[in-house]
Formats: sequence, structure tokens, C-alpha cells
Amino acid sequence: MKIFSKIAASYKENKPFVVYRKPNTKEVLALFSKNDSLFLLDDFSESGFVFAPFDAKEKPIFFTFKESDFFTERVDFIEEPILKNKIFETEYQRENHQKIVEKAIDEIKNEHLKKVVISRKETLQLQNFDFVSVFKKLLQNYQNAFVYVWFHPKVGLWLGATPETLLTVENLRFETMSLAGTQVADNLASVVWQQKELEEQSLVTDFIENQLKNTVESLQIKNPETVKAGNLYHLKTAISGTLDPSKSTLKELIKSLHPTPAVCGLPRNIAKKFILENENYDREFYTGFLGEMNVISEESNSNKTQLFVNLRCMKIENNTANLFVGGGITKDSNPEKEWQETVSKSKTMKLVL
Repeated sequence: MKIFSKIAASYKENKPFVVYRKPNTKEVLALFSKNDSLFLLDDFSESGFVFAPFDAKEKPIFFTFKESDFFTERVDFIEEPILKNKIFETEYQRENHQKIVEKAIDEIKNEHLKKVVISRKETLQLQNFDFVSVFKKLLQNYQNAFVYVWFHPKVGLWLGATPETLLTVENLRFETMSLAGTQVADNLASVVWQQKELEEQSLVTDFIENQLKNTVESLQIKNPETVKAGNLYHLKTAISGTLDPSKSTLKELIKSLHPTPAVCGLPRNIAKKFILENENYDREFYTGFLGEMNVISEESNSNKTQLFVNLRCMKIENNTANLFVGGGITKDSNPEKEWQETVSKSKTMKLVL
């Protein structure tokens, strides 16, 4: 297939690109940048692909359509061989993560926080690594996720398969979601949500409602439902409505949602401060957002923005893969269970390495 050859050639030539497939579709889309300039997004009226970090104080990176070659190709089921890797999950990692979780629980019990999302970075040593092959396996294994590979020589190589929508806007209609709570289960019938997960999910939903209710004309919030993402189940609440253009621009709408409590915590500023001071690593683009901005939809011939939260992702550096995993901490959290949740989440990426 031509698109995979183009990815490999662009990477070899050190040229920026992004290649992606939207959930439950077969069409793979790509932007191949015409130069290696690093374009930072200021004007949210531009048309192209945005790649934004967790820290909203930092500007997103943007590939514009006018400075890129656009390419699409239908990609069906692909068989890819399994690669071997060495997984380092040390006792130090476990102890360090659990200590931070314990500290977070203390902060919540002292009523400084309601919830905070604690994450960690896990490093895997790679052998005979081929990122195009890994991208193919992501496409094959995560049909209902937003799957991508993103590269810029001044930033690095990222791949991911995220189940979470940050925001979709078309004309004045918008959709978002509250996604929180995680468990491994053999089948849907065996999924039972505990109070901790229900509370965590409710906090995220309430935050989104409070952020949007004064800037939109209408707001609809559905009942929570269980959804599958890879080897995990999550609780999801669909939220939609109509924007009031006199009260909210796209930039303001994104600012009000990002980062959500599903990746940061509540109150947002206090949770973010706790994360930056205690996680002991830089999340970079993990738990940021990415996707199309101001693209003309073929179906409706209208302007459409479709953004996803950057979860289940990895950054490739030389012969190592850095995986990023985390979980929401509330007053009912158990440090050992929170560690095991990150181990379960890391399997999403390990399956394709």
C-alpha cells in the first residue's frame, strides 16, 4: 500500500508528517509537510492537524493544509508479525508510583483536591523496531480508536490509539464525552462498577457541564454506559449541544475543556500543580489533544473540528519506547490497585510492540 511506503520514506528523509485513522472507519489520512518548519498554533481559524501538549500554557504544534501534501487511502485488515521486546517494570517503579498515589490520597483527604490523575512513564527496550509495522498493528487491533503516527524531526516520533474524544464541532453543534473508570473484564456481562469508579466518572461529567452550561444554547447529557477500548472497559457519558457563537469561540471552548478531570483532576489548577510537582517526569504530549481542525466535511460540506485526548500512546527515541499510563485518584483509591490499573493500561501498547 502506497501510504506506508510514503510514511517510511518521509521518516528516512527526516520530513514531518502525521498519518491517522478515525474511529470505526477504513480511510487512512495523511499530511506530509513540505518543509521542517515548526508551526505553533495561535490562530484557531487555521485548517489542518493540531498536536497539543498536556500543559495548556504551551502552544500546540500545527500542520497546515496549505503547507502540506494531503493523501488518503483505504486500508483493510492487516496481518503483522509479533515483535519481541524487553519490558522493564521494576520494583522501584511500583514503589515510586504508589508513594505518589498515597500523597495524592492524603491531599484529597485534607480537602485540597477532589481528584487528581497520576501517571507514569515506562521504558521498553526495542529490538528490530519498525514503527510502520507497529502503526499497522495499531490499525488492526484498535478499530474503534483514533489511531495515529506523528513525526517532526524537532519534536520526535509518537504513535497512539486513543478511545477518548475531547471535542467534535460541526457548524454550531458540538459533542464531547466524559470517560473515566477502568477495569479489565472478560465480557460485558461481568462488568460491575464500584463506588470509586462511579464517583470518578461523575466528577468528570459535572466539570464538563459546569464549564459549558453558560456558553452554550443547549446541553444534553446522556446516562453513563460501559464501552470497550482494547483490553479494557471504561465508563462513558456522551455530552452534546448547540454553541452560542456570541459567547464561545473554538479556542475558548477548547480552553474550557482541556485538560479535563479525566486526565488532570479537580480543582483543575490545583490538580495540575500537584501533577507538575510530583510526577517526576514531563508528560509532553501525553494527555494533550490531537486531531483535525477546521476541515471541510465531505458528508455535509461544512467546517468540522474533531479532537481526541492523547491516551494509549508512546514516544519512540532511538531503540526505546516510552509508554505513558495513568489513573484517576479519589479518596477511595487503593495504591496497589492503582498500580495494577496502569499495568493493565500499558498492555494496550505492549500488544503491538
